[in-house]
Amino acid sequence: MSFQAYLANIQAKTGKRPEDIAALVRAQGLSKPNAVVAWLKSEFDLGHGHSMAIVSLLRNADQPARSTDDKVAAYFTGAKTKWRAAYDRLVDQARRFGPDVDVSPAATYISLVKSGRKFAIVQATGERMDVGIKLKGTPPAGRLEDAGAWNTMVTHRVRIETEAELDEEVMRWLQQAYATA
Repeated sequence: MSFQAYLANIQAKTGKRPEDIAALVRAQGLSKPNAVVAWLKSEFDLGHGHSMAIVSLLRNADQPARSTDDKVAAYFTGAKTKWRAAYDRLVDQARRFGPDVDVSPAATYISLVKSGRKFAIVQATGERMDVGIKLKGTPPAGRLEDAGAWNTMVTHRVRIETEAELDEEVMRWLQQAYATA
């Protein structure tokens, strides 16, 4: 479940905007995550994940908003720097699929989304760049592996160990995932 989905579910369950609940937490004088979670569970019957979404809102409230470009730049630092050009090429090609392709950086990977729906992810390490693709009903074959426990947000994974492996075959799989998203 995405962070935004957690926030939407909180509002649906409580009838209050998550920002309003965060304000109520502040009014209670709560700051420790365990205390916040306990209070939210008892006051609003929220589960642990939804309560932690409110904790995250509280933590990020004092942080300046970062642009998507800044988040992507921060992601591709250190050992991951060598994969930035390959990532940029992949995104440039994916944006040709349609005007609704966008990127959504998270802490451990970057999502490719179509009108807000994830169809692929990119996760880089020093050794390789993994491309996760949502292709429900497509059997894994060759380079198109089953994602398994690697990331449950996608069905398949392609391991890219050299930039040359980010080829037309990978882009076809991405375009198929985009088309079905």
